[in-house]
Formats: sequence, C-alpha cells, structure tokens
Amino acid sequence: MVEGLRERLTSGDTQPCVIVVHGLGGVGKTSLTLEYAHRYQRSYRLVWQLPAVEPAVLSAAFARLAALLGLRETVDAADPVDQVHAALAASAEPWLLMFDNAPEAHVLNPFLPPAGPGHVLVTSRSGNWPPAQGLELPVLEPEPATALVLVRSGQDDRAAAAQVAIELGALPLALEQAGAFMADTGLTIAEYHDLLHRQRAELLAQGQAWGYRERVTTTWQLAFQRLARTSPQAIALLRVLSCYSHEAVPYHLLLSQLERRSPRELFSDDTRRQRAYGRLPSSTVRRLRDSRPLLGALAVMQELPRDPVMVNAAVSALRRHSLIGQPVDGTVSVHRLVQAVTLDQLGRRARRRWRDAAAVLLEAVLPDDPAQAANWPTYAHLLPHIRTVLTAGSPGMDKTARYLGVIGDYRTARSLFLEICEALTAKLGAEHPSTLTARHELARWTGELGDAAAAREQYAALFPVREREQGPEHPSTLTIRHELARWTGELGDAAAAREQYAALLPIRERVQGAEHPDTLTIRHELARWTGELGDAAAARDLYAELVPVRERVQGPDHPDTLTARANLAQWTGEAGNAVAARDQYAALLPIRERVLGPEHPVTLTVRANLAQWTGEAGDSAAARDQYAALVPIYERVLGPRHPDTLTTRHSLAQWTGKAGDAVAARDQYAALLPIRSQVSGPEHRDTLITQANLAQWTGQAGDPAAARDQYAALLPIRERVQGPEHPSTLINRHELARWTGELGDAVAARDQYAALLLVRERVSGPDHPDTLTIRHELARWTGELGDAAAARDLYAELVPVRERVQGPAHPDTLTARANLAQWTGLAGDPAAARLHCTALLPIRERILGPEHPSTLITRHELARWTGELGDAASARDQYADLLVRRVHTSGPDHPDTLTTRHNLAYWTGQAGDPAAARDQCTALLPIRERVLGPDHPDTLITRHNLAYWTGQAGDAQAARDEYAALLPVRERVLGPDHPDTLTIRHELARWTGELGDPAAARSQYAALLPARERVQGRDHPDTLTARANLAYWTGRAGDPAAARDLCAALLPVRERVLGAGHPATVTTREQLAYWTEQARA
Repeated sequence: MVEGLRERLTSGDTQPCVIVVHGLGGVGKTSLTLEYAHRYQRSYRLVWQLPAVEPAVLSAAFARLAALLGLRETVDAADPVDQVHAALAASAEPWLLMFDNAPEAHVLNPFLPPAGPGHVLVTSRSGNWPPAQGLELPVLEPEPATALVLVRSGQDDRAAAAQVAIELGALPLALEQAGAFMADTGLTIAEYHDLLHRQRAELLAQGQAWGYRERVTTTWQLAFQRLARTSPQAIALLRVLSCYSHEAVPYHLLLSQLERRSPRELFSDDTRRQRAYGRLPSSTVRRLRDSRPLLGALAVMQELPRDPVMVNAAVSALRRHSLIGQPVDGTVSVHRLVQAVTLDQLGRRARRRWRDAAAVLLEAVLPDDPAQAANWPTYAHLLPHIRTVLTAGSPGMDKTARYLGVIGDYRTARSLFLEICEALTAKLGAEHPSTLTARHELARWTGELGDAAAAREQYAALFPVREREQGPEHPSTLTIRHELARWTGELGDAAAAREQYAALLPIRERVQGAEHPDTLTIRHELARWTGELGDAAAARDLYAELVPVRERVQGPDHPDTLTARANLAQWTGEAGNAVAARDQYAALLPIRERVLGPEHPVTLTVRANLAQWTGEAGDSAAARDQYAALVPIYERVLGPRHPDTLTTRHSLAQWTGKAGDAVAARDQYAALLPIRSQVSGPEHRDTLITQANLAQWTGQAGDPAAARDQYAALLPIRERVQGPEHPSTLINRHELARWTGELGDAVAARDQYAALLLVRERVSGPDHPDTLTIRHELARWTGELGDAAAARDLYAELVPVRERVQGPAHPDTLTARANLAQWTGLAGDPAAARLHCTALLPIRERILGPEHPSTLITRHELARWTGELGDAASARDQYADLLVRRVHTSGPDHPDTLTTRHNLAYWTGQAGDPAAARDQCTALLPIRERVLGPDHPDTLITRHNLAYWTGQAGDAQAARDEYAALLPVRERVLGPDHPDTLTIRHELARWTGELGDPAAARSQYAALLPARERVQGRDHPDTLTARANLAYWTGRAGDPAAARDLCAALLPVRERVLGAGHPATVTTREQLAYWTEQARA
C-alpha cells in the first residue's frame, strides 16, 4: 500500500500532487501516511503534519509552521497560510505536507498549497473528494488481519484469531485494541472471542490500541453527533441498516415500500400475514398491532426517509462520514463494527424497535411465491438479511426455507424447517395447523436431502394427527397420504407405492371429483409407479389417457398438462421407443419456451430430456453436445452447485463416455463427485449414483480392477443407507458381478448373478425388466465360463419372455436376440448365428434406424459369422463397408470405430493377406494408444493381433518377441491369471514352437495347462485348446505316441462339451488320426 501511494504521488502530472486517503474511522489512514513519511523522509526537504479537523485549528498549525520556517518576521501582518504557500511555491527542493482528519473538500481547499515541487497527503473519513485525488483505504484482508491479532496478542491460535478478525470486521483499530486487551489481561484468543459474543459493547471500550488515540466506541462519536444535528434521517437510516447483515443492504428496495405505503399500512400487511400464517383471531391481531413493541417500531419507522430525494440525502450524509460503503445498484455495505456501535448506543427497548422495523420492511419486499424462478434473484439478494433479521416463526422465514429447498439447498431448507417447527410448536402447539404444515415441509426436505426412510417416517407420524385434527378425507390429510406413498416408493418399494396410490385414487375422486387437479395428480403418480414397478408400456398408456384430460380440464398450456406430456414422452422411451420419446420432447420444448420462457428450470429439464433421448435414439455425440450447451445455462440460471446443474454435468459425463471418450467421462465424474458430496452429503442418493458412474467409467476406461473395487466399496454403503434390497443396491450388486467377470473371474461373476437372480425374482418379480437383465447377464457369464451351449439355451429361454413382457420390438428384446445369435455361433453353429443376425438386421434398421449403434452392432456380428462360416473375403468386405458407416456416425476415433478397424484387419488376414493385416494393426495401434491409453485392454488386444499377424506374415522371431514383451504388461494390468494373460502365454508358446523350438513350446503349454484348468475349469474351451496344443507340440517335439494318447484323451471330452460336429472336435479327431499314423511309422 505504501509503495502504491508513492507511485501515485510521483507519477502525477500536476504539482503539487494531492492524494486524499479516505475511509472508515480506525481503518489506518493516519498510520499509512505516517508510515509513508517515515519511509521516504529522505526524499523531502520538509515533512510536516497538520491537524485539519477544523479551520481554526488548521490556521493555528500553519502559524506554527510559518514560525518554524522563519517567515513570521518578514511581514508582520501577513496571513501565515499565504506565507507558507509562498515559501513552498518558491522552494527548489521537494516537500511533503500531511493534513490529518480533514472534514470536507470545501473546508480544506483554502489551505492546500497551490504551487511548488511538493506532495500533499490528506486523511479523511469523508468520501466526497475528486476521483483523481481519492484513495479509499479498505479494511485488512483475512490473512493480514489474522496475523495482526496473533502478533499483538503474542499467541499462536490461528483458528481463533481468524474468527476474532472476522467478528471485528478486519478493522485495524479494533484488532489493535483487541490485541492490547489480551496482552494486558492474559486472556487467550479463544476466550476473547467467546467474551466478544457475550459482552461486545464492554470489550470495544477496553484496551488501548497502539498507534491510535481513540477506541472503537469513540472513534465515530463525532460523526454521530454531527449527523444528529444536521441529518437525523441519516442516523435513523444507519440504525435500520445496522439491523441487517453488513454487506449489500438493499436500502433502495427496502425504503421503496415507505414511498408507496405508510408504516402503519406495512404493519397492517405484516399482521395480516401473521394471522394467515398462525390462524390468529382478529382480536388477537388487533392486540398485537396495538401492542407496545409494534407501536414502538412504528414510531421509529416514522423517522426514516421516504421519498428518493430524502433517501439520497441521508445516504450522502452517511457516506460523507465513511459510515457506509459506496452505494452500488441500490445497496450499501456497513462495517460490522459500525453496526455494533450504532446499536450498542441504543437501549435494549430501542434496539428491539429498530429490529422490528427492519423485519417489517424485509417482510414487505419478500415475494409471495418462492417456487417461482422469477422470484429467486430477490430471495438470493435478501437471504443474508433474512437470516439476520427474521425469526424462525415468521412467514418470511417459512418462504425462505421453501425457496432454499426449490433451489436445491435441501440441507439448509431442512435445518430451517426444523427451527420453524420448534418455534411454532412453542408458540402455537404441536398440533396447530400451521405447525403441521411446517412438519409437512420438514418431512419433504428431509426426503429431498436423501433420507427417504426418515421422510416416510415423518409423514407416517404426521398422518394420524392430520386425520384426527382435520378428518380422514380432508385435502390436507389426503396430501399426507400422497407423500407417504411417494416416499415409500423412493425408499425402493414401488409395489407398495403403486398400491397406496391406487387406494387413494377413488377417495380423491369421491371427495374432490374425478377431474380435480389433485385427483389427476394421483393418476399421474399411479402411472409413474406402475412404470417404476417394471411395466413401462402400462405407464405410457396411463399417461396417454391422462394427457387429454389435463388438456381439457386445465388447458393445453397448463404446467400440469405439459408435465403429463413430458412423462408420456419419458415412458414412451422407457417402453422401447427412443425415437418417439425424442420427437415428443422436441415437440414439447417450444411450448415450454413460449409458456415459461427459454431459461425456466422446467424448460431446461425438457432440453435435458431431449438430449437424453437423442442419445438413446442412437446419436451419442449429439446428446453430449446438447448437454455441453446446457451446463453453462444451468450454472448461470440455477448456480454451479444446484442439484439440477450437477445432474446435467452428470449426464454430460455419461454421454461423453457413450460418445467414445471413456477417460474423459471418468475424469468428469471424478471432478463431480466431491462437489456432489459437499452439496448433498456423502451418502445422498445422487452422490452414490455419481460414485457408481465413476466406477462404471473407470472400468470402461480400461481399469476393471478399480471398477470392481469401487463397486465393492460402494455396496455396503448402499446396503446401510438404502437397504439391502433397494433397487439401487441390487444394481450395485449387478455391476460388482459384471466387473468381477471383466477382471477375469467368470466363475465368481456367474455365481454372483445366480445369487442376485433369486433376490430380484423375490423383490421385483420374475417378469420385471431388471430381473430379466440379470437372466441376460447370467447367460452371458455362463458362456464366458466356457459353456456356450448353455448360454445359447438360456438366451433361447429369455427371448420369448422379453417378447411377452416388453414386446417384440423393445430394444432389450432385440438385444436378447442378438446375444442368442452370438452364443449360437460360439456353441459351434456359425450358420445359425448368421441366420439369426440376417433376420435381426432389418428389424433393427426399421425400429432403431440404419445408423443406430445397435443396428451397426448387428451388422458387425453378421460380418463376423459370415467369416466364421468360411467366407473370410465377404467378412472382410462387410467390415470395410461397416467402417465407413462407423466413421460417419461416430467419428474416426470412437472405440466402436476402432473395433471395426480391428476386425477388418483380422478378416483381411483370414482372407489370405497376413501382411496387410499386420500393416492395418500397425496403423491402428498408435491410435488406440492415444485414444484409450497404452494399457487399455483394447490396446493390448491390438498389440496381440499385431504380433499374431506379424508371425503369420512370416516373421516368427518378431511375433515371439512381441508376445514376450506383451506378457509382463498383461500380467501387470490384468493379473497373471486373467484369461487374456493366459492367451498371451498360449501365443508365446506357439510362436516359440513356430520359431523351431517345439520342445520349449511343449514345455510352455505343459505349464499353461494347469493354470487354465485352475482358472477356467477343466472343460472350458480355452483349457481344451491348451490340451490340444500340448498334444500338437509334443508330437512335433518327436513323441508322436504321446501326442496320440493326448488326443485320444481329449476327443471324448470335446465331444461331450462341444459336440461331435463342433469344428474343434473335428480337428481333434483329425489330429488323433494323424498322430496315430505317425506313431506307427
């Protein structure tokens, strides 16, 4: 600060250069100028300080300076001010004059030197100085303020010192005074902080601050006295401002009420609100309105300025004495110690009157509906003042708590409603209607905070009270039943929720009418929980019936009608028609924009759902881009930490991953998780969902072990928080099983899915879509375990169930058919697999579109089984055609595109061109390394294939060396027992043999076989392949009889496991004949 002052003084174009350091009393203005004079005194011939508080005092000071300079003898009658000015103007050397505590510019101007090579420093509490001259001195920053308390007190409790600095508003005078008091009395900083809360006024009068003539309680006395004489309305304004929070007090908004209505009218409005809120009798309201406290508040409000001219004059008067900050957009800041001293000067009764007046002004400007987004900026602006002024039992606090809930601050909303319930219980009784309403809101925000069990329990406790006090069919009682059903569902019991809504519907119809909005809302919820129970088609149909009723009864543009349309779109998608869902949201969006505005939160929700179903309809990149465009809008409209903003970031991460960038998705979830945890709590359902998705995309990014471990860590939390049979808990078990399998333990994956299936069938029913998904995964891992025929049969059983429950065109049904084709081929029947794919492709093209990812997967599988059937050239050509489509729809770097390039290389090699296959793998490898990372499983597969086709192209040495280099990477990334690691050992053994060392190949296969048997089982196809290769290289190593015996032992096993006609069984039979012949030779 001193250096900045020096720069301004020396860089000025005019001489003498004048700088006015102004600010709050006690902020350190004089200390700053004295420090400057001390540091730079050698730069001046003369340095002199003059007290400038009054003209007479200043004239006397100039006389003393003239005498010091030897000027009084020259002209006896001359004015000493003129004498000093003349001498300074004539000086050839620099000088510095300092005017301390100047009142106003017009008072000081006659005393300022008009000429000369000097500098002038002025300190003043007034802020009314020319901008070019003014330098406002702020209070200290937190760190220096804390350090000052520590130094002056001689202690080291930094946390307590920081709290004291905050309480004293970082005002240097107050901090110096506090430090001196602690040093004198021996109080610790923590003890002083505690005492400051209990005896603030007494403490602020104690302790002599080093370097200051005054204490906090006296430093503003002169300003108060002057204002009391010249501007009593300014004093009144300061008193009411001192009741609010110290920053950004919206004085213009608050006082505007007095311009339109008298204080008595404001009190009438306030008491009417109290009557409506507390259901107080009119006579009681009249007594309250005429009571002494309110009459006293009414009296002090008469002192406040009302019209804009009077308000501006009062603000200017306070600003002249630096008692408030510079007005900004109708707000001012008041230092917390100015507020404290202002109120401490009043008696207890007077303070109460001003605080009552402040509360009435604040209540008068609070918008009526906190749920309306248009009112949120006002609430946000007033929030710190609401918390400072209003009591828990006031209507304004109730509205504020609801505002905090609807903007997503569930924790504070719940906390405030807890306070409100306690206050109303003490004031009105536990079963008063207003108390019951507050208890309703407490339960609501408890649930939104993530504690569905507590919310349900609170509503369950509230229900019999409402029933007894207001009757079983009173609308308020029925609303409690509604909420009880909702939180029963949110707790995971969709069946009970649906049953409760079904029971409530005829009561609503009888009591309120079949077309009453509350009745239609029950129909809405009944449809929802029907869908949540697994019947998406029925939910869709129920919403389809509800929409025209809403349109007729409430109008086509009513928010409830538009919500019904949104839910119809949602369940249309959930029922399997993503394209229709997308189109319905696209049609709904312009209506929402017209009715509510383009940035209303509900409109943004429609945009988010449009993005979601755009992705589900097959365009992941467009979904990602739509969410990316939405995030900054959500951040601007709702704030960066609002739950809906965080949900949008969550969806952006999801579609970033689905668009092909799993690493970016993982990183986005990793960045989102700590924010979710901080905003909603570490065990809130939204936080747990983010944790689950972080695990998911960690696995997709190539780290299945970390994914498994993250799901394993999350499972006990979900079991404890949500219950062991909650749908989210069961999904967690699903994913834990999946990533256990992806890590190479197919046995554990299969067993976990088998155990989970029993739970799903009992909890959700055998036909629930989630139950069918478990059957799907159980079939998959049965196949991965080596029993392709059993997997095929399980999918064959699943397909007709999917068709019956979800419909033949549902995406899940088509996926089941695709998996049936896959495992039919893996079970040894590539012709049937190709026929399945050929039949499925036109259906997927018709339902999903020719470029939908699932359609392209079917084309992929059709090409594969065409090749496996023996037509490698056709498979190659089909993959080449598919690659063009993949690049067009997903981009050249999408993982699915890279997988297609991988398969194109494979079938190019199988079609007879191993060198071209090698070259394609060589070109693909650096792309996979860049996009997926060098250790990603898909990257390692490309290295595997590069080695393979290098060997097939004739370079067995390079193939063996590449496999030898790849093996330790596989062992490090996946573990030594992972099936893919064992496959590398298989290939290393093979190319060792191909390089001319059949004995070493035999030894490596002999070492590999027990590992295969232990990890994958004795009958797994990969284990049987290892046995076949051991037989082959045993024969090549010179022992055809042993090779014959090994083949003879293997043949019946392959016949039993794979079937007599399976290609691998046929090969074993041929090898047995060959080695039998060789053994005879």
